[in-house]
Amino acid sequence: MESKRILIVGGVAGGASAAARARRLSEDAEIVVFERGPHVSFANCGLPYFVGQEIPEKEDLLLETPESLKARFNLDVRVNTEVVAIHRESQELKVRNPDGQVSCEHYDALVLSTGAAPLKPPIPGIDRPGHFTLRNVPDAERISTWIDERNSEKAVVVGGGYIGLEMAEQLQRRGLRVTIVEALPQVMNVIDPEMASPLHAELDRRGISVHLSDGVSGFEAPAKGKQAAASVVVLKSGARLPADIVVIGIGVKPDVGLARDAGLEMGLLGGIRVDAGMKTSDPHIWSVGDAVEVRNAVTGLWSLIPLAGPANRQGRIAADNIFGRDSRYEGTWGTAILRLFDLAVGTTGASEKLLKQYDIPYEAIHLHPQSHAGYFPGASPIALKVLFDPGNGKLLGAQAVGQDGVDKRIDVLATAMQAGMSIEDLGELELAYAPPFGAAKDPVNLAGMMGQNILNGDVTVAQWSDVAGLDPQESFLLDVRQPGEWEKGHIPGATHIPLPELRARMHELPEDREIVVSCQSGQQAYYACRILSQHGFRCQNLTGAYLTWKNGTDKA
Repeated sequence: MESKRILIVGGVAGGASAAARARRLSEDAEIVVFERGPHVSFANCGLPYFVGQEIPEKEDLLLETPESLKARFNLDVRVNTEVVAIHRESQELKVRNPDGQVSCEHYDALVLSTGAAPLKPPIPGIDRPGHFTLRNVPDAERISTWIDERNSEKAVVVGGGYIGLEMAEQLQRRGLRVTIVEALPQVMNVIDPEMASPLHAELDRRGISVHLSDGVSGFEAPAKGKQAAASVVVLKSGARLPADIVVIGIGVKPDVGLARDAGLEMGLLGGIRVDAGMKTSDPHIWSVGDAVEVRNAVTGLWSLIPLAGPANRQGRIAADNIFGRDSRYEGTWGTAILRLFDLAVGTTGASEKLLKQYDIPYEAIHLHPQSHAGYFPGASPIALKVLFDPGNGKLLGAQAVGQDGVDKRIDVLATAMQAGMSIEDLGELELAYAPPFGAAKDPVNLAGMMGQNILNGDVTVAQWSDVAGLDPQESFLLDVRQPGEWEKGHIPGATHIPLPELRARMHELPEDREIVVSCQSGQQAYYACRILSQHGFRCQNLTGAYLTWKNGTDKA
């Protein structure tokens, strides 16, 4: 095999993965990794937990060091070394070394793993002392040091996405009073609003103040004499939030300055354009990780997906192609999970919002099963949403929220989606069952059976968002729960007939209107719809029923 000189700009997930894979493919290649920071391989996703001291030692975040990578893979890793330019014609990098001297390095193949940088919009005062973003280990150390040295008590987190929510959790763990500011109507905008509602409730339960639909208009200096305060965060609503520390977590943007200056093709979203083999517009340059645009596996459109799992796989694929192997990255499903105190929220594939945005036909089902067998102690509910093509049943996306078992279900659904399975296939999956772990009909199986019922024409469904627009001249809202459930809360305007009484009281139902049936979570309503449809009534099952309607209509 021909010896190659492979240069890799940036470590962490994508770059380190590419370097290690390249070495496994060739003992002869010279492989050099340039990292402008002090750490070449660290647990980026663990940074908030280091701030919160749930991960107690910085060393726990350092996955590899230059020394360990040299010993294990014979890699030449150069930290605190910045690549300042790419000269494509001569296939050279211009490199600023730790001593400030500039040198040129030749490459046969170049991998760019430059990652993403935190977004910092031009808001007045955003660069005040005590304002932080979180990208690397030094950032996390600076945040911790500020909290300790200033005895910080009040924190404002700007942004309610992954980093914002994780930082809010961990700052409260450090004993700070935390406020989240989010310009959108919900936290974690990648999921649908009814699925975000439990997160709002959990934040409220934990005493974290949340300002939704209210962006930041500016940051002002605190009043004199309040030495610990960093800022007063001024919201567009006029609210003023004093803060001893401010964390900006509103998202990231691809760090593509090197690539753009070198004339590589860029995508419309601002990322580096690559093919399925991770090659850029230059035949000698590949790019991976948060800096690149990849195809969304559901919509087929270009997307930015800043996740560690995809970056690792892309690094491996780039190395394969450098050595002539035909490895391909076919798209990203966006599978991700977040812990928020006692809740976990997971997602894979497209959200309903995304499908609507691109006019992709879909059907949505909601269910609220237990995390394991209900008769076994410790079972807790999971809110599960599955989206599929109403024509062929192809899976399009899924979301889940709950205290336990969310990761298992999202991983099964992500695997099913990538395998090209349909909603009907889920009902046939043989999944592990014992009372402490699941049920004989796993939540994933139940979702599949619900989908089978819809595709077979056994039932049609209505969505929680349809309820507000129901015309009482055309629709009749029926609740078939037991009296105790009904009395704890119900949808306004519904008529209550418990399921055991339904057959005897059908004469109370209008024959000229669509009966929209609700219960607590959807199962009793399905039974009712089967009864009613066989007696000549037009019937729809409110999928997810009262629990989903309540989540969707609750205001934070």
